[in-house]
Amino acid sequence: MRFGIGYDVHKFVKGRALVLGGVKIDYARGLEGHSDADVLIHAVMDALLGAAALRDIGYHFPDSDKQYKDADSTVLLKEVVKKIQGKGFKVNNVDATIMCQKPRLAGAIPRMVKILAEAMGVQESQVNVKATTTEGLGFVGREEGIAAMAVASVTETEL
Repeated sequence: MRFGIGYDVHKFVKGRALVLGGVKIDYARGLEGHSDADVLIHAVMDALLGAAALRDIGYHFPDSDKQYKDADSTVLLKEVVKKIQGKGFKVNNVDATIMCQKPRLAGAIPRMVKILAEAMGVQESQVNVKATTTEGLGFVGREEGIAAMAVASVTETEL
């Protein structure tokens, strides 16, 4: 069994949809980024890549590559899973935390879990997503952006 850690952060901007864990959240601002800026899925992808010692998402999906402009992060997550499978690993579990002051996310978390599990080809019981505020502290507390972190474990498979 191997473990990886992922972390990502994006700042809020107007005029863009807010997408977290593949779920469009009803909110006045979205997140700035080259792809859909899904900070949760980006953290999960980095955790999986780290567990398989496959560098990071910037290496595999650079923001200088036009094909990833406004890309759906769930599609990129599926690609990451293929990459780790190609190295002889399978997803064991993922635990992730979204840090944002607003919006409140509790109602959307079950859909996020479902989407993440489907994209990774695992059971929903192998995926956990939490959300927390930062009690008004830092850039998250000032509602300037959203951060997410994730831990993933992978196990070796037969190639």
